[in-house]
This record gives sequence, structure tokens and C-alpha cells, in this order.
Amino acid sequence: MQASIRLGRVAGIPIGLHYTWFIIAALITTSLAAHFRQTSPDWSVPLTWGTAAFTSVLFFATLLAHELSHAMVALAKGLPVRSITLFALGGIAQIEREANSAKTEFLIAIAGPIMSFTIGFTCIGAARALGWSLEEGGTSVAGAVLGWLGSINVLLAMFNLIPGYPLDGGRVLRAILWGIYGDGNRATRNAARVGQAVAGLFIAFGIVQFFAGQGIGGLWIVFIGWFLLMAAQASYAQVTITEALRGLRVADVMASECDTADAAATVKSLVDDVVLRTGRRCVMVTSDGTVRGLITPHDIRGLDRERWADVTLGEVMKPVDRLKAVTPETPVAEAFTLMAREDVNQLPVMAGGRLAGMVTRGQVLQILQARSELGLQ
Repeated sequence: MQASIRLGRVAGIPIGLHYTWFIIAALITTSLAAHFRQTSPDWSVPLTWGTAAFTSVLFFATLLAHELSHAMVALAKGLPVRSITLFALGGIAQIEREANSAKTEFLIAIAGPIMSFTIGFTCIGAARALGWSLEEGGTSVAGAVLGWLGSINVLLAMFNLIPGYPLDGGRVLRAILWGIYGDGNRATRNAARVGQAVAGLFIAFGIVQFFAGQGIGGLWIVFIGWFLLMAAQASYAQVTITEALRGLRVADVMASECDTADAAATVKSLVDDVVLRTGRRCVMVTSDGTVRGLITPHDIRGLDRERWADVTLGEVMKPVDRLKAVTPETPVAEAFTLMAREDVNQLPVMAGGRLAGMVTRGQVLQILQARSELGLQ
């Protein structure tokens, strides 16, 4: 879930919006306008829509607080946080490593619902002090805004505690199972199975609601169920891959001989003599016998073809200091996860400051295929 728009940083963590956020923001604002027209019919049209837009922004601020609570606990436990992205179904804190214990997993998972409950009950308390009530609503702008924010955050916390992995409740379940089994992978498999069952119930309920006349509301529940199902299946597959690659190091699968090209060579010569003739997708760029960077078709694609004969590899390569690299001792499962996270097909293998080889997705997938054909996974 990569951000389409960067908003800045909080505690050093990049905050961004996925393009789907704009869809849900518009829907929530429209829904809030209808809600305020019903609960406060004496408001003017500009006041109704202005309050709806302002409340929508505050709602997403509370979602950000929810995700920041996960991130802060992760950072406190020594787990780096890559970014936080708000999207159609809420937000996601991208924590770069899995928790190393059931306790850490539990604390990270429960932090979000605790934050939402705290925000929710605080807002409800403040709204009641301003005359708002759940049954009657209220005409005070501040009371109406706080009342809605409080109610939605309590509902959000309760929804997130549903034991459907990877919802927060599913991660809490995983932590509990991890503590019982003493095996994180087994806990993930079982939590993912529960998540798939919960997702199936969401989809079935949404279909029933749709045909019962709920329209978009029913389809939205189906979409949430589908998203949970895909996420749970992906988590299950990740555990399966991790177990299949257990015990393998990068040194066991990497290619020691790497194609190299001089930094002074042109892009056209590389394409004509290497890429089109051999199909190789990754070349290390050297100068004076030292590795300077890496170049792939992805780096070339953004360059106008008319310039290929004039631009050198050194001008378009990805410098070595910007490369995500692994060592020969890195577990293959960790390298495979890194390739997926960085959306690259290969990683340089560095040993003692020198290039020792390359590891590619293709090499890892060949191992997985061989194990599957032998019935070993």
C-alpha cells in the first residue's frame, strides 16, 4: 500500500495518502452532510457542508492517531516503521519486521483499539457536556462533531477487535495463540484461517444486505470482506513460503557471477548487446574495477529512446549507496520479503564491502517450485 501523496512526517515516520482515500473522503463527507441535515435541520446549507468536511478531516486525523499508536509501540520495541498510509479502508502502519515475541505482537496490536477507545470516550464525554445525546443528537456544532467522532471511534475500536486476521483483533488472537503454542508461524496460520472465516461471513452478510435493499451499504460490506480475505490469504501464503525457505541462506542460492558493464558505456549498447540478446534484466555498473551501481530495464524505461545512444549507464544507474543489499548469511526468506517490499526483482549480495553476487526472485521461486513438485510444502 504505497502512498500517492506525501503529507510529511510524524516522529520521523512518512505519512501519506493512497489515491483510494479521496473516494472514501468524499463518501464520508456526503454521508455526514446527510447526517447533520437530519439531526440539525435548522443549520444552513453552508454550515452543514462545512461541518461535514471539517468532521471528515478530524475523522481521518483520529485514524492517523490509531495507526501512530501502533507505530510508536513498534518503534519502542525496536521495530522500524517504514510509513503510514491512509486509504479507503482506514490506514496501515508498515512495520518493516515482524515482532520477535508474542508479547510484542500483542502490545503493538492492542495499541490501536486502545487509542480509538480513548479518543471515542473522550469525545463522547465532551459532547455530553455540550448537551449532545446519542438519542437526540444536538444543535451545537461542537457537540454534534464531537458526538459523531466519539461514536465512530468507539465503533472503529470494536470493529478492529473482531478476530479476523489481519485486523487488530486478529493480531491479538495471533499473539495469544503464539503465547500458547510457542510457535509464531503456527499461530499465524491459525489466525489467518479464522480471518478467512470471518471474511467469508462478511461477504455473505453483505450479499444478503444488498439483496435486502441496502444497496451500496451491502456492497461495501462485501468489499471489506473481500479485502480481509485477500489479506488473510496473503498472510497464510507468507508463512508457507517462510517455512519452505527455512534454513536457506542467500549464499546457498545467489549467482556468484554477475554481468557487469562500464559506467561510460551507453544505454543503447547495454540494451542491444546484453538485454535484447541474453534477456538479462540486471547489470552491475562498474568504474575502475569498483561497483558503482545497478541498472535494470526499469531504470531505462523512463528515458526517451532517442537519447539511449548519448546517455551513459553512470547517468541512469541506481547508485550503490541507494541499493538495498543483503549479505551471504541473510536468510533467503528475509531477502525474498525485502524484494517484495521494495518492489525489485533482485538484490546485490555484499560481503566485506565488495559485491559477492546477486540473488533474484526467479532463483527463490525456482526453489519454491521444486519443493512444491516434490510435495515438500
